[in-house]
Amino acid sequence: MIRCSLLAASVLCIGGCMEVEQVSNAQKQAGQTVRRDTNPWSNEPLANGPKWSKGDRTSWEEQIKKRQLAQHEHRRIYE
Repeated sequence: MIRCSLLAASVLCIGGCMEVEQVSNAQKQAGQTVRRDTNPWSNEPLANGPKWSKGDRTSWEEQIKKRQLAQHEHRRIYE
């Protein structure tokens, strides 16, 4: 009985060391991979999120600066 349980445990341990090939779904489906990303300021802002003008890099950067300043603890507490 002990011999069988040790054999089963050793088989499970050796099976855990096996390397399985990992392939993402994007690689499996030909033609479905992303070729390039779009600029973040060229997207529509979310309905409940921060506002910027679509396609305007400066308005997007200003919104990011406002968000960063709001996350600054010292500035947020004392102003």
